[in-house]
Amino acid sequence: MTPSTTADAVVVGSGPNGLAAAITLALGGCSVIVLEAKETIGGGSRSAELTLPGFIHDVCSTAHPLAVASPFFRTLPLAEHGLEWVQPPAPLAHPFDDGTASVLERSIEATGETLGPDAQAYRRLLEPLVAGWDDLAADLLGPLRVPRHPFLLARFGLHAIRPARGLAQSLFTGERARAFFGGMSGHSMMPLEQPLTAAFGLVLGASGHAVGWPVARGGSQKIADALASYLRSLGGEIVTAKPVETMKDLPPARAILFDVTPRQLLRIAGDRLPAGYRRKLAGYRYGPGVFKIDWALDGPIPWRAAACARAGTLHLGGTLAEIAASERAVWRGEHAERPYILLVQQSLFDPTRAPQGKHTAWAYCHVPHGSTCDMTGRIEAQVERFAPGFRDLILARSVRSAADMEQYNPNYVGGDINGGLQDFRQHFTRPMLRLVPYSTPVKGLYICSSSTPPGGGVHGMCGYFAARAALRDIA
Repeated sequence: MTPSTTADAVVVGSGPNGLAAAITLALGGCSVIVLEAKETIGGGSRSAELTLPGFIHDVCSTAHPLAVASPFFRTLPLAEHGLEWVQPPAPLAHPFDDGTASVLERSIEATGETLGPDAQAYRRLLEPLVAGWDDLAADLLGPLRVPRHPFLLARFGLHAIRPARGLAQSLFTGERARAFFGGMSGHSMMPLEQPLTAAFGLVLGASGHAVGWPVARGGSQKIADALASYLRSLGGEIVTAKPVETMKDLPPARAILFDVTPRQLLRIAGDRLPAGYRRKLAGYRYGPGVFKIDWALDGPIPWRAAACARAGTLHLGGTLAEIAASERAVWRGEHAERPYILLVQQSLFDPTRAPQGKHTAWAYCHVPHGSTCDMTGRIEAQVERFAPGFRDLILARSVRSAADMEQYNPNYVGGDINGGLQDFRQHFTRPMLRLVPYSTPVKGLYICSSSTPPGGGVHGMCGYFAARAALRDIA
């Protein structure tokens, strides 16, 4: 399929950021065409029958606290276009070897009841952030700028800038709370001894209380489908099976926005970019990869801790020391024997995901960049550790190494699903330090992927801010 007409703007890539950029441009009065290399739209928000017929699995993202928190998505009528959120009773559980679990409940008080002696310390840490969540999210989910709520952001920043392990050990006296916070901070894909890793734990904890960690009914594909439906209602056009290898593959447009990482931008438009900008893009740093498994199951996962059956997401890693050791090993280029695992059991709360009486589960662990190692046995051993009998329920599995993830989606360079390392040096300055990080030195060319602020996650804010920059330039 080819575009029917030229347009004011062309967006390369139909992930959440690409679609968010296209919608913003259309709302700004531009005609827009989205070009997608694959047959289906969605980028990191695709779903498919990866194992057996009738089992719907999320190819990448699956639990979506930042999607429901997104200041941009919240302005869109996505429910009218088929998107329905399913909220598990508890957003998160963190099981322990003694058969109990710490649980992130929507209530801070109820969460504290699962944290032993640290209930009050946890409340003091999270309560101000949850109370001001909407304001905090508006400041966090964007580029570096003058904050609208400086005092709240400063309160967040005093803790967020710290290493997660140090913060957990200084604030909490018991292992339950320390491990619980470490598990949330492990989403950073960095050693928990590094600065800024605490920010991930704070954001995910606060968002769990404020908005939950829901899944999309029917699969994450429904997020992309709803965005696409709304874009088409605004007059936007989406063309699939249209790979863009060079600038010659693009129709004429006043603005071209790339939902790609720096490596793909160099490949497509490198000959148009100044040498200095090319060198900085070439120096952009990517982080660890992931090894991912999707399971078709003959029944629900038999967790020893009953509370785990109420949670959409599980962090499997045991103690803070064990989680920290797993993440340090990956940083050193090693594969952890007992990896820290993120697991989501969608079908417990969304029965559309599997045939009646059957279930789905999704999990990944961090691995060194570009790894081809098969982590299936190690991941399943960790699940079995907290849910004896799990292996007996497996009907089929689909696995992807870090190298497989990149082959599936070139934006996952080395298996990095975050669009690049998001450490202290490369958090707000992604892909490099510029007054407007979404613009390039070439007039009319922009980057709108998670390689720009605020980084990874299904929230669309990278695309929104990139499109705003383009609209200012072409107005």
